[in-house]
Amino acid sequence: MSEKTASVHWEGRGQKGQGRISTQTGALNNYPYGFSSRFEDDRRGTNPEEIVAAAHAACFTMAFSFACDKAGFATDTVDTRANVRLVKEGDGFKIDRIALQLTAQVPGIDEAKFQEIAAAAKRDCPLSKALASVPEITLQATLVQGGGAEGQAR
Repeated sequence: MSEKTASVHWEGRGQKGQGRISTQTGALNNYPYGFSSRFEDDRRGTNPEEIVAAAHAACFTMAFSFACDKAGFATDTVDTRANVRLVKEGDGFKIDRIALQLTAQVPGIDEAKFQEIAAAAKRDCPLSKALASVPEITLQATLVQGGGAEGQAR
């Protein structure tokens, strides 16, 4: 069993307030976030959706690599991007879509097996399960082998 922690300290009211996020490992240490880094284009801070995107991409990538290994395929490189969309809903907001984009080099795997493993990793990674209430989680998986054979799935 594993349990990880993060903490937030917030000062000030609503849109004028400022938070600081810290993680157990120190990867984030009093890292700023607030209204402008969440809803505007202030890149001096982070936001919850960016952190969710990073967590989902990291979890999915590991799940994919582990699943390939279990199936007898070693991953050379695996790159994942996660886009998390926050939309207005009534008086509040909700995450309505997460789009995962995977590009990987996996020697010896065929396209069908690659897509099967990618889809299973999307379904089975712990963050995908935790985020199951998001109405739409998509996956675009591209296999690159020795010169660029590519495939996509949703």
